[in-house]
Amino acid sequence: MADEFLNPQKILETIPLKENMVACDLGSGSGGWTVPLAKILKTGVVYAVDILEQAISVLNARILRERIVNIKPILSDVEKGVKITGSTIDFVLLSNILFESDDKESVLREAKRLLKPEGIALIVDWKEDSPIGMREKRVSFDEIRSLVNGLEFKIEKEFDAGKFHWAMLIKKI
Repeated sequence: MADEFLNPQKILETIPLKENMVACDLGSGSGGWTVPLAKILKTGVVYAVDILEQAISVLNARILRERIVNIKPILSDVEKGVKITGSTIDFVLLSNILFESDDKESVLREAKRLLKPEGIALIVDWKEDSPIGMREKRVSFDEIRSLVNGLEFKIEKEFDAGKFHWAMLIKKI
């Protein structure tokens, strides 16, 4: 996996997910991770949250085209809070959202608020030395590790998520 570009399906297959879980993709964009996640969580629900109307619109079209019934798109600013009841989510996905965020800690706090006790979250972001992608706002693995530890998450594992991304699986304690 470390020698290829980001492959959501392969990465998600390494996470301990169950078909009936409730998940939330924070910063879902047009569904690059949301759709593979929804296919794994066949009897569960995936909330897809994004701040951009265009991304939600593209995702809605994809949901209709592919006849996916377990994705619930939500237009919202993650930094200001998402209209989902707290402690109701089994799995939160934060893929390529932290580098775009002005307030990384508030995004991680929102993930923690959403998660059930013992719920897990997957953080994926650009490696600092990646030759592609936006360079100016990259977040270091160490910076996120420090924030995660400060918010009292337990780091379950850290790994390469392809050639240009790192990943961290964390658990709410």
